[in-house]
Amino acid sequence: MAERETMAFDVVVVGAGPAGLAAAIRLKQLAPDSSICVVEKGAEIGAHILSGAVIEPRALDELLPDWRTQGAPLTTPAEHDRFLYLTATRAFALPTPPQMHNAGNFIGSLGDLCRWLGAQAEALGVEIYPGFAAADVIEENGQIGGIVTGDMGRGRDGAPGPNFQPGMELRAGYTILAEGCRGSLTKRLLERFALRDPRTPQTYALGCKELWEVPQENHRPGQVLHTIGWPLDAATYGGSFLYHWGENFISYGFVVGLDYRNPFLSPFEEMQRFKTHPAIRDMFAGGRRVAYGARALSEGGWQSLPKLTFPGGCLVGDAAGFLNVPKIKGTHAAMKSGMLAAEAVAEALAGDRAPEPASYEARFRASWLSAELHGVRNIRPGFAKFGLYGGLLNAALDTYVLRGRAPWTLAHPHADHESLKDAAAARPIAYPKADGVLTFDRLGSVFISNTNHEEDQPGHLHLREPARAIAVNWDRYGSPETRYCPAGVYEIVGAESGRPSLQINAQNCVHCKTCDIKDPTQNIDWVPPEGGGGPVYPSGM
Repeated sequence: MAERETMAFDVVVVGAGPAGLAAAIRLKQLAPDSSICVVEKGAEIGAHILSGAVIEPRALDELLPDWRTQGAPLTTPAEHDRFLYLTATRAFALPTPPQMHNAGNFIGSLGDLCRWLGAQAEALGVEIYPGFAAADVIEENGQIGGIVTGDMGRGRDGAPGPNFQPGMELRAGYTILAEGCRGSLTKRLLERFALRDPRTPQTYALGCKELWEVPQENHRPGQVLHTIGWPLDAATYGGSFLYHWGENFISYGFVVGLDYRNPFLSPFEEMQRFKTHPAIRDMFAGGRRVAYGARALSEGGWQSLPKLTFPGGCLVGDAAGFLNVPKIKGTHAAMKSGMLAAEAVAEALAGDRAPEPASYEARFRASWLSAELHGVRNIRPGFAKFGLYGGLLNAALDTYVLRGRAPWTLAHPHADHESLKDAAAARPIAYPKADGVLTFDRLGSVFISNTNHEEDQPGHLHLREPARAIAVNWDRYGSPETRYCPAGVYEIVGAESGRPSLQINAQNCVHCKTCDIKDPTQNIDWVPPEGGGGPVYPSGM
């Protein structure tokens, strides 16, 4: 068998999203002679990037002040904010909370912004390797010393095939994990180094997104619309966004908090049903759906942040949970966290210190990002504690009266996988059939996400105890994985003959990580497939 190739760098960054690329750029600015490698499991930069996106340029202004004259793909200013509460048949305008005011922000494609950031990083001398999945860390004497990329060309049984290529060892003094929400290496190191306080679990949401091209008469450039209420019930956190931008594009997304309780709920079907509301459907009239995708996001905020450093490296972006939920933005936070980590690493490199950028935590605590997240820390858990209407009252109190300075910090009551009711105690939900014009099914949606995995590679969705799929998930919860997965990966077959079994269609996986988060006994373990697999979201998504 071929030997692993070894390459050495000063810093290895895992993930070419906004956090990882900002870290690489800032580090090159401060330490131009440093060697930096960025690995990205997507087939290209931006292939796995999914966000609304309304982008606050504060961190970008700090990182690359001349971005406006250098061709950054942010050309649609956000100009009109609307916030609606929906019932099944009506829409009521609500005051737009101050955190959701978007003056000075831009609507665009985060994938396109990352492609542009990647070009800026490469121009500074950063080496970027798309199509390489970080499969493991290198640990020696309790210290992380880089990563191992995944093997290519193994068969379903795990044995090397005729085109087998072993992964590479990318050794580094510092490893920056910028994997995004629920990263596989991040998950492992959180446990290995006890980085998360078990009393403050992370909480997540699933966002499903469609990109639409609509007739010009339906397009309102710069309009930002958010809704709450229907089709979700008052006990379920979530809502929609519709952003008008570019040449007749609407970025439409629906987000559902993964602490929901009803095992019959399907976030994908809620997304489709939402478009049929009388106040919404005309926005899509005469349009065509261009692309589809889905991704989990970290919603725990301030109180769910883990320790940011581990021996030999650190966590940045949504890998750590840097998302401002009330603001509905994370790009500026991800970039700023990457920049702060880079400053700490550059300081350590200059001082030839032991490989742990400890000043990163202190830099974060002294930054505007820390103040921003601390000031809104009680809003998201308020919805978990009090429901929709109590959550709105709590948010109003925290925002307008206490101004983020409450003498208390609300806790997230439990991890998301602990929240499901038994199927026998829950209300089934009858979702309407897709019409193929306004509403769509999951398999057709996965097709336009350009998702692909080599069918003869080992499966990347592992069941720790396969028997639980029926003994627990089917018997007790009605197999919720067949509904919360937005890509039709999980399917029960044989139920009509009284012999149900779980079929895993791993080739459909869009890498959203929902199954790894929401499975009620944490029986599903998402591990990286071969590099280059998964969705390839197009420009504009």
